[in-house]
Amino acid sequence: MGKKYLNKTVYEATIERLTYLFNEFDNILVSFSGGKDSGVVLNICYDLAKKNGWLDKMAMYYMDYEADYQATDEFVGRCFNENFAGIKKYWLCLPISAQCSCSMHEDFWIPWDKDKKDIWVKQMPDSQYVINEDNCPYEFQKGTYGAEARTDFCRWFSSEYGKTAVLVGIRCDESLHRLGIITSTQRVNMYKGLKYSKKVDDLTYSFYPIYDWTTDDIWIANAKFYYDYNKAYDLMYMSGMNPSEMRIASPFHSCGQSTLKLYKALSPNTWSKMVGRVNGVNFTNIYGGTTAMGWKNITKPEHYTWKEYAEFLLSTLPEETRAKYIEKIKKSQWHWREQGGARSEEFIKQLENEGVKVRRSGKTSKSCKVNTDREVIYIDEMMDDTNVDEFKKAPSWKRVCVAIMKNDTQCLYMGFSRTKEDLEKRKKALEKYKNL
Repeated sequence: MGKKYLNKTVYEATIERLTYLFNEFDNILVSFSGGKDSGVVLNICYDLAKKNGWLDKMAMYYMDYEADYQATDEFVGRCFNENFAGIKKYWLCLPISAQCSCSMHEDFWIPWDKDKKDIWVKQMPDSQYVINEDNCPYEFQKGTYGAEARTDFCRWFSSEYGKTAVLVGIRCDESLHRLGIITSTQRVNMYKGLKYSKKVDDLTYSFYPIYDWTTDDIWIANAKFYYDYNKAYDLMYMSGMNPSEMRIASPFHSCGQSTLKLYKALSPNTWSKMVGRVNGVNFTNIYGGTTAMGWKNITKPEHYTWKEYAEFLLSTLPEETRAKYIEKIKKSQWHWREQGGARSEEFIKQLENEGVKVRRSGKTSKSCKVNTDREVIYIDEMMDDTNVDEFKKAPSWKRVCVAIMKNDTQCLYMGFSRTKEDLEKRKKALEKYKNL
């Protein structure tokens, strides 16, 4: 689906969207991350609410991951304690399970874990708006996944205050995945057919009011309206980063690997504590953003094939972690041998031109709701490497190496989704921590 241009600015379109939502919903709840996008959403929404006497309908929440740039902590502190008067505010400091791609031993880490209070990166914020284990107004289980914890909070909020529109500051130009959220023709759980919405439950809906903004639009708004923003971006700019590369994310998350090294320069006091908080942080600092951290352009020692290199990498891992990868590799090989995969004609021809033995079925996949013209193919032997355009969608030993070096224990890079075993593991973790 191509872009459709309107005779209005993205700012004007956003004002129209927000005005509509204020009139449709009992509450407007801004999901604030401390980053540039959610910061602009918060500022625009507040200005509109203040102008129209809607402040009593507006609220904000922030999920604090304990380890942030000092400038992020300062910005969040200003937002809660100095700015945006007259609205409901919630500063969540809860022991959730946050993704960790720094450690070979831990898939997740738990910020604000009382059992590790002596090595917390920072002290619990001193603010009247903080919600933690001791004063959480709804049932919370230690170890709840971050995304689920945010959803649980939003559901609690709407159950307390009524029909709620949760505003999320994501933009389509940041990733194809985000673009797909808005443009997919398969989505049905929306609010009254609005493409920039998603139903959570009957009282709770998520909306993406700045989905069509660019990075330039964000900074133009900050400059034009004199909005306060996270000064970590200034430090990133001075360090030589392009505006499109700047990202405020959990430092131990895969999204933050490439910029983890910036913590040491931009927030040294925070960095010194992060090194002792999660295993593998300093390794990711050294190699994050380099070919050592994977992706398609990684290299290997010349005397190894990619299969041999994968076997070497597996031999260096802890036994439990190694077993996870081996199981995924075997499942991938079985899948391509027995079930096959639906791929485009161009993809298939690229493999055949490389000499890969492809078994064609001449049929399309019955489970495909999109790309229904793609043919199901079978591959009996995992190839060592490939130069196909859609590298991630081809079963190769190089792709296995990428997954290992990304610390991707769930092998999402290899096309796997979270399994029943993963969900069961989460369930057991929640039960374990339920009564602590």
